[in-house]
Amino acid sequence: MKSVKEIVVKIENKPGTLSQVTELLGSDGISILALTVRTEGDSGVLRFVATDPPRAMNILESAGYSPQLHEVIAAELPHHPGGLNALLKPLRLAGINLEYLYACMTSHGSAHGIIILLGVDNTEAAHDALAKEWIRLHGDEIYTF
Repeated sequence: MKSVKEIVVKIENKPGTLSQVTELLGSDGISILALTVRTEGDSGVLRFVATDPPRAMNILESAGYSPQLHEVIAAELPHHPGGLNALLKPLRLAGINLEYLYACMTSHGSAHGIIILLGVDNTEAAHDALAKEWIRLHGDEIYTF
């Protein structure tokens, strides 16, 4: 099964927090390929895919954060009207709940569209449902984009 590792870390919702995290990773040679941030009140959740997940986890842990590692689907979004539904419909038909999605910051290596990261309630079933529809899925090669 093709999937990628997503790092999830709780952060404070105050000016400069995201900058501090990205500076911490960047100064150690880690590139962020995709990210999303959700805030509520004085806290937030940062989800991202980095070029070297184990090293990024170590850097964050050394800085006092408590990151978690999750498996997510990296699917190529077709670039045509209805392209997003080409990803969503197979999940719906398979009874898979989409919990969140966000786009990769680069489409390098993607011939026809951008790469969307999908957090679902059943990663393996989502992989199978999308693969059956010939959706291009990405795995470890994403870390070299």
